[in-house]
Amino acid sequence: MSQHRRQSQSRVLSSSPVDTTSVGFCPTFKKFKRKDDECRAFVKKVIMSRFFKIIMISTVTSNGFFMALWTSYEIRYRLFRLLELSEIFFVSICTSELSMKLYVDPINYWKNGYNVLDVIVMIIMLLPYTVRELMGRQFSYVHIADGMQSLRILKLIGYSRGIRTLIIAVGQTVYTVASVLLLLFLLMYIFAILGFCLFGSADKGDHDNWGNLAAAFFTLFSLATVDGWTDLQKQLDNREFALSRAFTIIFILLASFIFLNMFVGVMIMHTEDSIKKFERELMLERQVTLMGEKQVILQRQQEEISRLMHIQENADCKSFSELVENFKKTLHHTDPMVLDDFGTSLPFIDIYFSTLDYQDTTVHKLQELYYEIAHVLGLMLEDLPQEKPQSLEKVEEK
Repeated sequence: MSQHRRQSQSRVLSSSPVDTTSVGFCPTFKKFKRKDDECRAFVKKVIMSRFFKIIMISTVTSNGFFMALWTSYEIRYRLFRLLELSEIFFVSICTSELSMKLYVDPINYWKNGYNVLDVIVMIIMLLPYTVRELMGRQFSYVHIADGMQSLRILKLIGYSRGIRTLIIAVGQTVYTVASVLLLLFLLMYIFAILGFCLFGSADKGDHDNWGNLAAAFFTLFSLATVDGWTDLQKQLDNREFALSRAFTIIFILLASFIFLNMFVGVMIMHTEDSIKKFERELMLERQVTLMGEKQVILQRQQEEISRLMHIQENADCKSFSELVENFKKTLHHTDPMVLDDFGTSLPFIDIYFSTLDYQDTTVHKLQELYYEIAHVLGLMLEDLPQEKPQSLEKVEEK
């Protein structure tokens, strides 16, 4: 049986050269272990620190500000050295960030989409220098590479959870928004053909706005956004088209008031869902952090108890009360009362139920004792001689 299994495995492995290569590569890769774990842990701690994120956000923001100043030729001429130094500083910081992240985890780094976006931004950042070195400064399309430098501001996405939440919301609306836009395109196609036939005639038609299908689409887009629709309608009224006003009103009602509002509504719904999900994630993170702090406090207190118990075993002169007093001195005033874990542990539940049983037994015995005391008092009252009232004695004498 084992021989047959080995033969089947060898057949499967030999059937694909890729599998054979991967099988031969995986053991080699597993044997390879990096010897710089401490350095990697330190670099990862630096990257994940709040101070590093503040530095990156400040660097990207300041570079965006300098790029805004760079658009003015007068300011560019006056502050040329400052802008050049800021550019070198920004490229150096971004290159250092990329190198540190690749050093920490060179394989899983590419599995994150925001890291891939940073690499693309880095390539775009180096594009103008490469084009000028290879093609010369007089290359006709070098201004396109300069204009693409505005994409540097996208590096803020990786450091802002709020922006990432909105991007996720937009990504979740792709299919719904695509359906709404497809319906809007079909509506515009129908009205474009209809408008070309009604208002684009060869003899007295409006050839600028309805002369062909492309012009009709552009005109309908202006009507859908309600941008200058009155001027378009005046041009149709001057040519005395009978159905022009009905055509314009119906299309604006359908395109602007229905489809575009539907598009906005879908975006708002998905954005609200993403914001609620983001708030739940923040709440879970806070709970995890709080549980971690509780575990640290419990571990420290358990270590203190073990140490004090060990001291008590070695020193016979100390009593349990002194042990408790010493343990109280080790507590901090900032330590919260950790009770959740105690209430859910089986030993605590067992002790709690036993305590309740003892309490019920004690209460029952006390009730029996009270009943006996009351019964004895009642018998004692019956044995006592009863005194007659004075009014009855006067009546008997008369």
